[in-house]
Amino acid sequence: MSDLAISILKPEEQKYTYSQSRQIIGQTGCIGHLRADIGSGKEFYSTWDDHYSEFKTPEFKQELDEVINALRFGPTDAFCGMVLSDRKLLSEFCFANPSASFGNDREWGIRVDTKAYSYLMRLNPNKGEYSLYCYCYRRDWLTQHMKQAERGIRFITPHYKEIFRLKDGDQIRIITEAGEKHDRTARYIDDYHVEIGGGFGCDLYHICEFAERMEHLGHKVIPLRSSLPEKCYVYVESTDKIGLVERGEMGYRTMAFIPDGASSKKDGVALLNEMKGITKAQAAAMNAGSLFGWETKAADPANYNEQGELLGPQHMDRGEAR
Repeated sequence: MSDLAISILKPEEQKYTYSQSRQIIGQTGCIGHLRADIGSGKEFYSTWDDHYSEFKTPEFKQELDEVINALRFGPTDAFCGMVLSDRKLLSEFCFANPSASFGNDREWGIRVDTKAYSYLMRLNPNKGEYSLYCYCYRRDWLTQHMKQAERGIRFITPHYKEIFRLKDGDQIRIITEAGEKHDRTARYIDDYHVEIGGGFGCDLYHICEFAERMEHLGHKVIPLRSSLPEKCYVYVESTDKIGLVERGEMGYRTMAFIPDGASSKKDGVALLNEMKGITKAQAAAMNAGSLFGWETKAADPANYNEQGELLGPQHMDRGEAR
């Protein structure tokens, strides 16, 4: 096929290469997914699972075959050409494209678009594991859903006061009256409904229903933003100490060392965070979250400039997910 548009999966697209709930399948027009294994190196064994079989038309089935064959047999000069023909070529492609990584050494992602459909693929070059998961969508439905999901998930009080907004696919932490902590993935359904993942599936809530349920049970809900690192160093000026902050936790743990090359503990904090790739905005937001609460605007790195300075109200988050 000459009309294939092939690209690296964006981070916000990666979650669509896994099985979704019935609600999201319906909203995105997920027709089904193909699972395949290259076997000893050059075979191609595949199975198909239906999700939205009404859209599995003869035209779609023919196009899916053409898309997969294009990635198996070429043309060789195309991006991803023959990437599914051989485990060696698959491995070379994955490691040559670190931007396609899911953040581990097992999964890389590409997207293939045609006029009517989108094929979101999760690749794995490791022997003994499936080489491909290809989730097939109605392109117009997927595009519309993802555009709406950019608005983020609203978490409110039972009186509709917004507490915070969360990026689709990020996690919340539910803290019970007894102090137990349960981390759950939140998925956008529409502006008034949220899907909360649990240990045995997903529950669909109206956002007000969820707020009322949390209040009735005495639970507190805080965001665990993926835009924040899991851990971060902070300088505690009142005691001249280095502290270690964990995302979602209040306070800090004191660290009793200064890294080599630092002239002071404050400089040491900056050096440690820089070594971990933590930006000044992220460090400032982590510090604020540990002090004032993770649901506050100050705990969102999107509300800081590159120097880690809190933006004025006119420049802060006006509702988009962060």
